[in-house]
Amino acid sequence: MQYEILKNVPNNMKIQDEITDKLWEEFMFNDPVSNKYWGELYNLFPEYQFSLKVKDKIIGVANCLPYFWDRPFEQLPEKGWDWVFEKGVNDRLNNVKANTLNGLQIAVNLEFQGQGISSLILKEMIILARDNGYKYVTIPVRPSMKSIYPLITIDNYINWKRSDGLPFDPWLRVHRKMGGQIIKPCHQAMYIPGTIEQWEQWTGMKFLETGEYVVKGALNPIKIDIEQDLGEYIEPNIWVLHRV
Repeated sequence: MQYEILKNVPNNMKIQDEITDKLWEEFMFNDPVSNKYWGELYNLFPEYQFSLKVKDKIIGVANCLPYFWDRPFEQLPEKGWDWVFEKGVNDRLNNVKANTLNGLQIAVNLEFQGQGISSLILKEMIILARDNGYKYVTIPVRPSMKSIYPLITIDNYINWKRSDGLPFDPWLRVHRKMGGQIIKPCHQAMYIPGTIEQWEQWTGMKFLETGEYVVKGALNPIKIDIEQDLGEYIEPNIWVLHRV
């Protein structure tokens, strides 16, 4: 497929958000870390946000940021996505020289899903790392089919395989086919708290008693505490490493 890579274009944030707004459930737009830093992503790291365009259509988008890491990758933190986002921003603000590129998001336009676009975006992300002198790309991967199995722990899910030995999860399978190393789960990759009223608005559900609830699009059940007027979602991801 012939495509054009768009970087540093006017209104890049708006263009990308128009794609991703159609992909995620409402609660996913309420991670406090993301809400705090998303705009800074385009201010501090515009060269690491890119889109793929075919003719007049954006077919997919990617968001990345560099950060500094000098320990074994097996020691990457449990608070994967939230941690690395905050780490990358703080490293830049404190003039810490980065040595690793992290992929925050790879998203494919709904109209073009199922056509191998995610592989193209991942390839371009690895090229971007190489062109900027980074030897590694880390990604706290959100397994694409885990939301169908919210009661299965991420520790079990990470070990699910097909008969050919490749990961059961399609998104993990793409990474493995492109040479990615599946490191480990990050059990607290995202933390999304809200009041009961907020969670009812985000999900279209009613929460009338304390307990755990399966919510569309969530990788784990959410925890509802009526007495505390608190709903909590802790999302697990899986750390994947690509050597450039």
